[in-house]
Amino acid sequence: MAEIPLAPLIRILKRTNIDRVSDDAAAELRNILEEYAVEVSERASKLAKHAGRVTIKAEDIRLAK
Repeated sequence: MAEIPLAPLIRILKRTNIDRVSDDAAAELRNILEEYAVEVSERASKLAKHAGRVTIKAEDIRLAK
């Protein structure tokens, strides 16, 4: 199940100076962003564990991107 709602993604897509965005386009962007978020989260988790922490910090996310 998707975690990110479509409405904010439609607003983001509309910032590209286009008036209309299909729900399918927003859903595809959501799928790509959520997949990327999972990948970054997994790498950040490994970095935190390597540092001996159980908490993911912003620096882990920055390094994992």
